[in-house]
Amino acid sequence: MENLIAQLVALFIAGIPKLLSAIVIFIFSLYFARLVSNILRRVLHKRGAPEGVVQLLGQLTLWAIIVAGTITALQRFFEVTAFLTGLGIVGFTVGFALQDIMKNFASGIILLLQPPFQVGENIGVKGFDGTVMAIDLRATEMRAADGRVVILPNADVLVNPIINYSRANRRRVELGLNLSHTAEPDLVRKTVLKAIQTVPGFVGEPEPVIVFNSLTDHALELNINFWINATKTDPVHAKDTAVIKVKSAFHEQGIEIPHPVQAVFSTQIKSKQAYK
Repeated sequence: MENLIAQLVALFIAGIPKLLSAIVIFIFSLYFARLVSNILRRVLHKRGAPEGVVQLLGQLTLWAIIVAGTITALQRFFEVTAFLTGLGIVGFTVGFALQDIMKNFASGIILLLQPPFQVGENIGVKGFDGTVMAIDLRATEMRAADGRVVILPNADVLVNPIINYSRANRRRVELGLNLSHTAEPDLVRKTVLKAIQTVPGFVGEPEPVIVFNSLTDHALELNINFWINATKTDPVHAKDTAVIKVKSAFHEQGIEIPHPVQAVFSTQIKSKQAYK
């Protein structure tokens, strides 16, 4: 018993240098990781990087150095290679079971490193239009135009086409009208052009396109396309203003907008009944 205790004491004393060196390595890795992470964060902030990217790279750098320091410290006591091999097998098994989560995580990293949109921008993705509220490593949160809060997995966001409305300085407004057969095309074009030029945010380049699409048995079909500065107004309000201004201009010029055939027919019936 005394020999066993003596051997244990001897092993402990012999292992003190290794233990101290391992503790020093681990503590140094913690300090060094925090130092490098803070420096990286300051550099990224000075360069105007998005906050999500700053946090992501800062955390990845911090934990990468801590893990490397921990492995180096453990190497003082035993061979870590076999342990890491077994850990890799376990990690592969867990990763396969959680592949959807890992896919969203990887997609989140890509969205933060190469952002197609920023928080606060208006986007359209997977049939939803709205304002981006948050981007994290698992999902993207946005508020839809109707007020609903939509949380989309990052993998779905990344593989679908993304429309970034906020980065489009110019937007096209489309407006369709039906006119009477008696309307003069040249007068109509001049009247429409003069009316849409007063719409807030109107831009002359690209030039507006005012064309007659077809001639039906009861109307001339007119299509109006013009561009606006999206930083001054939005397409919805621009179209609303354009409709009001064009209608007012048509009234001043005596340009008629025909009634539906059903309405005309109904009026004729009422006239015959009144006559009887």
